[in-house]
Amino acid sequence: MPSRIDRVFERRLASLVNSGEKRVLQGGRRGVEKESLRVTPAGRIATTAHPSALGSALTNEHITTDYSEALIELVTPTFTSNWELLQYLCDLHQFVYRHLDDELLWATSMPCALEGDASIPIAQYGPSNVGRMKTIYREGLGVRYGRVMQAISGVHFNYSFPQKLWEPWAAICESRAMDSAFISSGYFDLLRNYRRHGWIVLYLFGVSPTVCKSFLRARGETLPEFARGTGWEPYATSLRMSDLGYRNRSQSGVEVSVNGLEEYVRDLTRATTTIHPEYERLGVKVDGEYRQLNANLLQIENEYYAFIRPKRVARSGERPTRALTRAGVEYVEVRALDVSAFDPVGVNQNKMRFLEAFLAFCLIRESPLIDRDEQATLDANHVKVARLGREPGLKLKRDGRDVDMLGWAAEILDQMQGICELLDEGDASKPYSAALAVQAAKVKEVELTPSARLIRELRETDESFFDLALRTSAAHKAYFLDLHQPNDAILRRFAEEAEESLRKAEALAAAPRGDFDQYLADYFS
Repeated sequence: MPSRIDRVFERRLASLVNSGEKRVLQGGRRGVEKESLRVTPAGRIATTAHPSALGSALTNEHITTDYSEALIELVTPTFTSNWELLQYLCDLHQFVYRHLDDELLWATSMPCALEGDASIPIAQYGPSNVGRMKTIYREGLGVRYGRVMQAISGVHFNYSFPQKLWEPWAAICESRAMDSAFISSGYFDLLRNYRRHGWIVLYLFGVSPTVCKSFLRARGETLPEFARGTGWEPYATSLRMSDLGYRNRSQSGVEVSVNGLEEYVRDLTRATTTIHPEYERLGVKVDGEYRQLNANLLQIENEYYAFIRPKRVARSGERPTRALTRAGVEYVEVRALDVSAFDPVGVNQNKMRFLEAFLAFCLIRESPLIDRDEQATLDANHVKVARLGREPGLKLKRDGRDVDMLGWAAEILDQMQGICELLDEGDASKPYSAALAVQAAKVKEVELTPSARLIRELRETDESFFDLALRTSAAHKAYFLDLHQPNDAILRRFAEEAEESLRKAEALAAAPRGDFDQYLADYFS
């Protein structure tokens, strides 16, 4: 399909280039949250407690757990360069692997061999009120959606634009003010365009076209058989981000607008304060024990599963919507990345460079408001690419018409060239343009996508998905344990942080605490 000339986009990009602000797009802050299941050498989910040498999952900022006690989450600080971020993530992995004994970190998003919900231990955070709340929230997720869905892991990419961008951007947008409201408005422009174009992330980076049949059995789902014990969709890119995974049908009644901060907070508040009859029937507190935090559509804001979310670092005890209302959007969290089996830390620099440029693309493009009908179309496009993204001749809906997905993807990448040139300014190696070229090759040749690569490797090795993932997990562990010249100072710092987190958790557990029911009432008031 021929590239459509977007005059507004071209004019805005040219204005940024000519704004007089040196390297106007460079210096944004980025961080990663990477989840991995701890598994036994046989590939079964670990039933052991979170290793104490890694610190307390409640109070360690950089090594914690997500849904399950076995689902480790590694959280980096923010950096202004991708290589620093990747190095920190590498150091974190090296530290963690030294304290896993014979256990492994599962190398893929879709989980290992499971024996139903009962095989997945819920994360435990101790007896403090905040710890109890975190555990009960996870009990509620298990009751509502099943624990198996919560055993899926992913990579979240957090990003904020450099502060120096906003003044020239305000001039380009002819805004009278360059305040937090204007910045939030810019991030919501980005969020709407990510909903329109974010399917391309699933095509380019999705690497979960197959699943273990034990996962399907536990979810009551079926897929065609690829090999022994392996189900697949022949043209899938990311079953994790399909209706089999986090595009959960149970949340079909939760509609959250990204037409602006006020609407977003309104809709999330409504979802966290509206009783859901089905959840009410499950019971909240039964025989003195909590099954879930409440019977609302969402127990808390974080229960809302989205490809991308607006975020602000919250104060202690502050709800996410309160933080956004108080000071506006600080960064966005891209949640659509599968854990890559082909990268020992689950992500790589080319992927992060592309995402940074893509987020700028989503900001700079015109971003009309999204009505309910358009949102339904956008959701359908995402699910279609997740399950059928490599299908020859695949069509998506755009402005009410069927369009060729690959043609649309080529158009997006073409428009991103100027953005990558801005991000490359001053760097002779042109890393952003090089990252874009890698993605353009995937659009020209579908076999270069990571989902196609995974299928090809399964065929060449004649392995099941489980066997490949287990072999790769063991190889990743060996890689990190064999790394030469570990940074002893960094590893000591991680050990000190772990010890300090244990002391903090013990202090929280020992401190006087009020009635838990009152604690919850105060939090939700």
